Amino acid sequence: MTPRQRVLAALEHKEPDRVPIDFGGHRSSGIAAIAYARLRKFLGLPDRPIRVYDPIQQLAVIDEDILDLFHVDTIELGRAFAQEPEHWVDWVLPDGTPCQMPSWAVPERRENEWVLRGPTGRILGRMPDGALYFEQCYWPFAEKDNPDGAAEALKDTIWCGIPSPPGPIVEGPGGLERLQKGAQWLRQKTDRAILYLFGGNLLECGQFLYRNDNFYMLLAGDRSRAERVLDRLTEAHLANLERVLPVLDGLIDIIVFGDDLGMQTGPQISPKMYRELFKPRHAAMWKRAKELADVKVMLHCCGGVRELLDDLIDAGLDAINPVQISCKGMDPEGLKRDFGRRITFWGGGCDTHQTLAFATPQQVREHVKQLMQILAPGGGFVFQQVHNILADVPPENIVAMFEAAYEFGAYGARKNSSQSSAVPRSA
Repeated sequence: MTPRQRVLAALEHKEPDRVPIDFGGHRSSGIAAIAYARLRKFLGLPDRPIRVYDPIQQLAVIDEDILDLFHVDTIELGRAFAQEPEHWVDWVLPDGTPCQMPSWAVPERRENEWVLRGPTGRILGRMPDGALYFEQCYWPFAEKDNPDGAAEALKDTIWCGIPSPPGPIVEGPGGLERLQKGAQWLRQKTDRAILYLFGGNLLECGQFLYRNDNFYMLLAGDRSRAERVLDRLTEAHLANLERVLPVLDGLIDIIVFGDDLGMQTGPQISPKMYRELFKPRHAAMWKRAKELADVKVMLHCCGGVRELLDDLIDAGLDAINPVQISCKGMDPEGLKRDFGRRITFWGGGCDTHQTLAFATPQQVREHVKQLMQILAPGGGFVFQQVHNILADVPPENIVAMFEAAYEFGAYGARKNSSQSSAVPRSA
């Protein structure tokens, strides 16, 4: 099967030849640039510029040689853009590794910290010396809000004001044509499944605007005002879908929405609040996306969200990521048993909270094997580690994880046979 066929079969709850593998297909399945540089060195691969496509999380652009070595079946639409040297500016990662940042999001040095400025010139994120990523430091509605201006105010939040590629390349006059042309180029270039990072966040956008504590209080204490905010956000997201998806129809395979609804201990909000405030709006967006283009809908949703899964599925969700198996209620056996026929688990293939960072390579391998045995049967599973590979993860554990994902991911007659990973070993 081609990588695209493999991914689409899994999303249809069919068993492909092997479990599809995602690495860097979206902003929560990637690798910190520090870890990526170490991985390339460990594998003995040629030196290449380390490009950071997500300045906030400092995630690396994963090169084609790594995608091939690890049998990766996915790619993000953003890889079609920022191909020219002028799109990149030299910088240095916190551990001293040289890298390149997008030209529109170059960190600025201040006393004892780096900062990121948004399109209006406001400082939106800070990274103090000793830290490894930027954190939000400005919330437009923290002191005084304007519900009807919610969508416009998002440009002054770090997650909306500091874009990854294509970013400003597809803005302004002719932007849609450039977006379509880039998507056509990537479609012709690769047979990997193409993911388009749309966003469409609701709970998170409220938190970006108000700060988490303030938005919680608004949801609980002023329902009508909260609904005005959510309505304006939904209207803006729907308008963006109407604008963008018609030019991408037939060129992408999965549209990725985002909304972190969970915490380590369970959902951030009650199922009742989700049903009343968020489910109808999610359903409207996901339905419209499928009307506008032949796509599957995936939601990036961190944390423990077992209590919300029935409603998410009912709202039209096809796949959920990252399947944070270390959270309360997110045991993989129960998830597969109770929801595995109705939703694709895009993730949950290796715990990054403890195992990937601190176990031995052999322990990583056994861990992945066990999770494959639980999540792979019947399709409905795409392998991905739980969220991004962080800076301190040993490269030998990364290799062990992807080797195991390939070796133990085979279906059918090859299920019990060993496959060669073809991943070179470091001297």
